[in-house]
Amino acid sequence: MISKNLAKAINEQINAEMWSAYLYLSMSQDMYKKGFKGIANWFKIQFQEEQAHAEIFINYLHSQDEKVVLAPIAAVDTEWASPLAAYEQTLQHEKKVTSLINNLCHIADDDKDYAAQNFLAWFIDEQVEEEENARDLIYQCKMLESNNYGMYMLDKELAARVYNTPAPLLNTAE
Repeated sequence: MISKNLAKAINEQINAEMWSAYLYLSMSQDMYKKGFKGIANWFKIQFQEEQAHAEIFINYLHSQDEKVVLAPIAAVDTEWASPLAAYEQTLQHEKKVTSLINNLCHIADDDKDYAAQNFLAWFIDEQVEEEENARDLIYQCKMLESNNYGMYMLDKELAARVYNTPAPLLNTAE
């Protein structure tokens, strides 16, 4: 049985995931406006992933017979100086999300809630991947800072990114 403390923290995490989705949608729109349609696509996929993460947390609370409480989503930035600036903010944000997930793990550990610990393991792995992807894109952008053709090619590469449903959502009813 999930503790009230952990249920409250997961509800807060749902809000954080939706804020993340909103942030990435804003980044997508800014990059699109700047002509980086591939980079806009990358951020649009991030937007979809963050929405899916919120849905996974919602499904978990449902499975624990807990109420989902949706809170208002705070405003996000709407402009970035460059793709590099957007990816640098992405990495900082993903590090913050990692700390939030780690906090959920601490609560589950304190509660000796093994079901929650097992559930949260997927998010631990996901955050390692999220931070690595952001770091890789920062490195790529830095390598291409003075090379417009290289940035053009990166933009084309990122246009090919597609959304994949996260494993925890594959078998859920809609």
